[in-house]
Amino acid sequence: MAYVFGVVLFALGICVSVALHEAGHMLTAKAFGMKVRRYFVGFGPKVFSFRRGETEYGLKWIPLGGFCDIAGMTALDEVTPDEAPRAMWRFKTWKRTVVMAAGSVTHFILGFVVLYLMAATMGLPNAVVGKPQISSVSECVRSATTDEEYANPVCEPGDAAPAKNGGIQPGDEIVSVNGQRTETYADVTALIQNLSGPTRFEVDRNGQIVPLTVDVVRVDRPVTDPANPSGPQKIVTVGSIGVTFPSTLEYNAITAIGGAASFTGDMFVQTWQRLIEFPERIPAVVSSIFGGERDPNTPVSVVGASRIGGEAVEAGLWSLFLLLLASLNFFVGVFNLLPLDGGHIAIVWYERVRDWVRKLRGKAAGGPVDYSKLSAVTVVLVLIGGAVTLLTVTADIVNPIRLQ
Repeated sequence: MAYVFGVVLFALGICVSVALHEAGHMLTAKAFGMKVRRYFVGFGPKVFSFRRGETEYGLKWIPLGGFCDIAGMTALDEVTPDEAPRAMWRFKTWKRTVVMAAGSVTHFILGFVVLYLMAATMGLPNAVVGKPQISSVSECVRSATTDEEYANPVCEPGDAAPAKNGGIQPGDEIVSVNGQRTETYADVTALIQNLSGPTRFEVDRNGQIVPLTVDVVRVDRPVTDPANPSGPQKIVTVGSIGVTFPSTLEYNAITAIGGAASFTGDMFVQTWQRLIEFPERIPAVVSSIFGGERDPNTPVSVVGASRIGGEAVEAGLWSLFLLLLASLNFFVGVFNLLPLDGGHIAIVWYERVRDWVRKLRGKAAGGPVDYSKLSAVTVVLVLIGGAVTLLTVTADIVNPIRLQ
C-alpha cells in the first residue's frame, strides 16, 4: 500500500506542477491585459468545465499535461473583433517573453520551494552537493579487511590519528590539499588516497582560511572489485586521515534560504549536463528494453519517476521522494525553455532584432514570422519527442530503474 500511495502521490505532484505551469502563463497574461480564453488541466475528453469572467476553466481525463489558450499568441492566429485589441502578438516583446517564460519560471519556483522545505525540516543530501565539510574526526586510523572493521575501528595506544593530531576540527571545510582546490569531498578523497606523509591542507574555519599540516598514513581498505561486483571484496592500500563528511546538510528556517538557493544552482548545472548527455544515453534505453541491464543514469519517463517515487515512500525515504520531485521540476522547466516555450521566445526576439536592424537601415518593420514555414521542424520535434517518450515509458515498464 505504501508503494501505491507513493506512486499516486508522485503522479499527483506532477499533475500539480503541470497545472501550475499553465497557471503561470495564464496569470501573467491576465496581468498584462491579454485575453485568456481557456485554462484546462489534462488532455482528451472533458470531465467538467465552468466559466468565470471571460475564461473557461476545466479538467480533462488524461492528466498528462494541460493548456492555456491565449488569444492571438501569434499574428497568424484567428481572433474575433473584440479579441483583436488584446491579442497577445500586439503586446510589447518583453511582456510576451514574460508570459511565455512564466511556465518554466513556475517550475523553478516549485523546485526551490520543495528544496527549501527539505532544508528547513530534514536537511539536504550532501551526496548531490558534495560539500567537503568535516562532520567528525576519528580518534584513530587503522587498517581494515572488512566493512565492519572499517566502520567500527578499535583504537589502541599508539595508533595514528592524522586529522586529530593535525588540528582538523568538526565543521572545518577542506578547501585545498597540497595546493590543489577541493570543491567536493570526492576531490578530497581522490587526492588523499594517493598521498603519504606530511601534507599541506587548507581549511575554511568560520570564514577564516587556516593552513594545517596532516601526516597522511597508508592503510588497508576493503573495496568492491569492479571486475567481479558480486564476488569477494579485494584489499587495497590507500592514504587516509580519519575524517567523515556529512550525508545531510542541516539548516534552520533562515539559513535554509541560502542552502536551498545554492542547492538549486547545483541542480541546474546537473540538469544541463543531463540534457547534453541525453542523446548518447538513448541507445542504453533501447538495450534495456531488450534485456540489457538498465543504467540508473538513463532517462526516465513520468511512469519511471512515479515508480521510483513509490519505492522511496515504501522505503521511508521521503527526502529522496522530494528531491526527485524537485529534480523533475527543474528538468521540465529547462526543457520547456529549449524547444517548446523557448522556441516561441526565440521567434519573438528574432522579430524584434530584425525590425531594429531594418529601422537602422531606414526600412519599415517586417511582417510577423510565418509559423507555417516552421511546420516541418515542428513535426520532426514532435516525432522525436514522441519516440523518446515511447522508449522511456516502455523501458520503465519492462525494465525499470529500482532503488535496490
